[in-house]
Amino acid sequence: MGAKRALIVDDSKSARLFLARALEKYDIDVDSAESAEAAIDYLNSNRPDVIFMDHLMPGMDGLQAVQAIKNDPRTATIPIMMYTSQEGELYLGQARALGAVGVLPKQIKPTDVSKVLYQLHLVADRRSSEQSSFTPLGVTGDVTAREPAAPPPPRALTESGLREHFAELRRALVAGIDTQTERITAELRALLLEALPQPPQPPRPQSPWPWIVACAALGMALLSSMLWWRSVQLLEGLQVQMTQLHAGQRAPAAQLAQGAPSAQPVAGAPGVAPGAPGVAPGAAPGAAPGLAAVAPSPAAGDAKPTILPVPYGADALGGARLEVIRQLLYRLARQKVSGVVDIRSFAGRFCLVGNALDGYSLAPDETPFARCDQVGNPSEEALSALQRTPLALANLIGEIRASTHGALTAQVSVGDTASVLTPYPPPSAELSAGEWNRAASANNRIEIRVR
Repeated sequence: MGAKRALIVDDSKSARLFLARALEKYDIDVDSAESAEAAIDYLNSNRPDVIFMDHLMPGMDGLQAVQAIKNDPRTATIPIMMYTSQEGELYLGQARALGAVGVLPKQIKPTDVSKVLYQLHLVADRRSSEQSSFTPLGVTGDVTAREPAAPPPPRALTESGLREHFAELRRALVAGIDTQTERITAELRALLLEALPQPPQPPRPQSPWPWIVACAALGMALLSSMLWWRSVQLLEGLQVQMTQLHAGQRAPAAQLAQGAPSAQPVAGAPGVAPGAPGVAPGAAPGAAPGLAAVAPSPAAGDAKPTILPVPYGADALGGARLEVIRQLLYRLARQKVSGVVDIRSFAGRFCLVGNALDGYSLAPDETPFARCDQVGNPSEEALSALQRTPLALANLIGEIRASTHGALTAQVSVGDTASVLTPYPPPSAELSAGEWNRAASANNRIEIRVR
């Protein structure tokens, strides 16, 4: 088997040389590219075992390059490690959501490089053959060195394995609770013995301390029982989830084709009559009133997207809308649907009053449209798709991509403000801010499509 090969993408020559020297110590061949565009050209005819990608580069930046590489089926399986000075949970979540396996800081240490290469299976086991073999004493002559036995293959995650894991977890929890209960009981018994009066001593007024200690002992016993009961409930919940997952894996393919129809615009939104056909009757648990239930069918394609209204000034991809997206992705993952869930946000153009220094707010309904200080949505129009993605959604997308091995993923984009559900009324002297903002509220939304 030939040597492993790594590709370093960085516009800094010193950074490339520094990482290349660290990798060459592990007998890894290194190729370099000074831009993301050069790296993509290199991948047209080469397949490295790992890519170390810088973030800030002229032209296409590192995150855009990761997305382009992961969207190409020929290069989607190559692991990518971000090699940058960027740090923090938000950046790590965004990088993982786009397909990167992690972040390697530029202030690296030899142990950091060794750990990363070992996790990526690019270097062999760090134990030497001398550590796994020995020579018996008193034996003469040549002794043939035995090669260390190959490590057993990783055990597949099966239902029986999960049950054994849950049983071990239950035994560990019960043993830990029993140990703590015995220790607490022994300490309280010693306190009670010390607090009780000694027989040789003359009678004395009864002290309240024995009762206090007894009440404390009873409270600790109740607390231990509650902890044990909560642990049992947690284990039972995990078993129920395992059963549901097993049932979802055995669901026939015919049931996938008969999924629920895609949700339509919510009832009560401007331009949608109450009770209109196609409006989803339910709402997601915990969703705000007016949110349609998520039920897009994998076979529905782009014909009928799920439309969720967004109040002015609210986080488009947070709150109840994030919970709706979470339930949709989990359901599609359980049904083993493959594809891309396109989450697109559209900003409504509101009639606002105020200024850039103090901020803008919705104009009162009776305000003439001509008196609006600004028509638009400043808080949304200034953000890119990446900036609109909260950390919780980025982590959710990364979790779904990892659990489905890349078969199902999601992407966030910004829609064209010219695409409207409800036409804006033509400006006139009689037009009020309330009429205009009702149309803007209907157009301020997110659309979810399963491709």
